[in-house]
Amino acid sequence: MTVLTDPQESQAASAVSPSAKGGRWIDHWEPDDDAFWARTGRKVAARNLVFSILTEHLGFCVWLLWSIAVLNLSTVGMQLSVGQVLWLTTLPNLVGAAMRIPYTFAPARFGGRNWTVVSALLLLIPCGLFVYAIENPDIPYGVLLLIAATTGLGGGNFASSMANITHFYPTSKQGLPLGLNAAGGNLGTSVTQLAMPPLIVAFGLVAVGWVWMPFILLAAVCAYFFMNNLSKATSAYTLREMTAAARDRQTIIMSVLYIGTFGSFIGYAFSFGVLIKAQFPDIKGANVIWLGAFAGSLARPFGGWLADRFGGARVTAIDFLLMAVGIGAVAYAVEAGSWPLFLSAFLFVFITTGIGNGSTYKMIPAIFRTRELMGVDASDAKARAAALTTARRKAAAAIGISSAVGALGGVLVQQSFRISLEQTKGIAPALVGLAVFYAICMTLTWVVYLRKVQVGDRRMSLAEAGV
Repeated sequence: MTVLTDPQESQAASAVSPSAKGGRWIDHWEPDDDAFWARTGRKVAARNLVFSILTEHLGFCVWLLWSIAVLNLSTVGMQLSVGQVLWLTTLPNLVGAAMRIPYTFAPARFGGRNWTVVSALLLLIPCGLFVYAIENPDIPYGVLLLIAATTGLGGGNFASSMANITHFYPTSKQGLPLGLNAAGGNLGTSVTQLAMPPLIVAFGLVAVGWVWMPFILLAAVCAYFFMNNLSKATSAYTLREMTAAARDRQTIIMSVLYIGTFGSFIGYAFSFGVLIKAQFPDIKGANVIWLGAFAGSLARPFGGWLADRFGGARVTAIDFLLMAVGIGAVAYAVEAGSWPLFLSAFLFVFITTGIGNGSTYKMIPAIFRTRELMGVDASDAKARAAALTTARRKAAAAIGISSAVGALGGVLVQQSFRISLEQTKGIAPALVGLAVFYAICMTLTWVVYLRKVQVGDRRMSLAEAGV
């Protein structure tokens, strides 16, 4: 069995001895062992995190291509209605959500490093098809929808990246690295929305497809040479395990909460430019739409850090309250016709979605760790190790399922705006509905995780147990 040694005590800083499977596989990985983590685990985990972030970042960049392209389709002769435009941004979200289920289990089936290489190269497909669509503006709308749908491959990258990185870090220290991993990906949203307008001005809309291709190839090469597969994390999930994870009460609850946080983030990110154009037509939305996703992305690791410090459930409950207040302020700004208030309130909402994304993802591994360790004798090292392994597998499955459902929540957000605009010519009804939903999520968090219940001979909440 291969055991990693401290890079300073060995001949290479990142060398991994060949395992029975060959290549960059690691057979021995015990991040919850403090000595192992301090000696070698932290360095190897950090290296894998860096290149995981790179690929996930590009996935988001590609996923959001059409959110900026729809604002410029008239420049290539495409004239679409508001409803058609919103479908062009909704379908990638829908496909991205669906892809997160198989992507979640792909690292366990093929190896985290191996799947990262493949998932990066798959991003070349939507980029190439985007170029084709822009160079052929007379293609039928249905074909245009199918081409836009392929960018959903970028949305799948998030699930595989997060499920893979979960195995590299100790359960007690997952909040910040998961937050950084997710934030690095989420920043792809704002990078696309910030970098593309000047690129379009200089080289035309078709450049939006070409520009990412060399970076995608670079990410695939880096993943191939610098990432690792964990043998312990690669026993493939069975259909029974997947079904059990989907039916698990905790997975269902966290999926609902993630609709509120990530569903809001990605739904707003896809829709922000269209909403600005609909409510404030005199404002050049392309100049500011990147600010929302940027603010939300930067806030995500902060949410993970807060959850590590104060508990994920506490941070999440407070965050939903702030989200409801923020979206109420957006509704007031729309009614008052105030652009400065609309922008500042929406940016506040984006920040709260980022904090909530980080805190909910901290909750998931903590929930399963707490549940699996209940009744396990702390002095029984073998039983404790087995329980932690089971908790990791269940948490990885729950993360993937929750991320898929959360992305579907983004579709619901987009469709609520579409229906509201088509039926009332405004977005106020959709905003009221969202504020009510956030209040429901806050209540659900309190009832399940913060309310004290009888546990054995004492009353305590799951938050007090570490969630």
